Amino acid sequence: MFHSTDEDRPLAARRKTRTVSTAITALAMGLAAHPAMAQVIATQLGASPAAAAATAGNAAGPAIAAPVAPAIAPTIAPVVSGAQSMTVMAEAANRYTVRAGDQLDVFVWGEERMQRQVLVQPDGNFAFPLAGNIRAAGRNVTDIADEIRGRIALNYTAAPPDVTVTVRETDGTRFYVLGKVRTPGSFTSGSAPNILQALSMAGGIAEFADTGSAVILRQTRNGQVVERVRLSSLLKGARSLQSGALATPLPTLQSGDVLLIP
Repeated sequence: MFHSTDEDRPLAARRKTRTVSTAITALAMGLAAHPAMAQVIATQLGASPAAAAATAGNAAGPAIAAPVAPAIAPTIAPVVSGAQSMTVMAEAANRYTVRAGDQLDVFVWGEERMQRQVLVQPDGNFAFPLAGNIRAAGRNVTDIADEIRGRIALNYTAAPPDVTVTVRETDGTRFYVLGKVRTPGSFTSGSAPNILQALSMAGGIAEFADTGSAVILRQTRNGQVVERVRLSSLLKGARSLQSGALATPLPTLQSGDVLLIP
């Protein structure tokens, strides 16, 4: 049997065949991008619905699942309510220890004539109507308020009013270093300093200082007292101090104290 080849066909027929082939290729590419269109065309050409669906599936090619980004839980900042904030402030106030020189606001609820701003005296006390002399130094405001309420309760037939004490102003621990130091004077510290810290704030000892005779002068409820300090042995360092914990803690200064180095 004789088989004709592409070369045996007329040139016009060969060009027509190539044009049709190119068009089919382009159509196939277009249908691959639009599977729904492929199904419509197959149906119009008489294909059954199942075959048309298969044609659309073949044109679309294998389905590739789109990557799904992992879910990220949103970060939610903790919300602090106004009540929680007030609670934190109240706890901080209760931890504060009142010192001599602090100014306090005392409120007796429902008794406007008994609202007072009081100054804690150098001896650590202050006076309040119907309550007398109140010891404040070394205590927190809640303890002070409870004592005032307990004392004024004797003047009420019913339950006594609530009492609130707040710190209005504080200068910290104010003390004095005098005598043979480089910069004598008054100093303020946020906490009670020990004698070495107080001496460093005064610039250290001056020439000819008698460190063996240093004393602390302190005002107490029972009057002034004198406390001798071992400043000379402390300044010798390792020559007089042993390694490990101190047998006796370093003396600390309170508000109104005077460290005197002759």
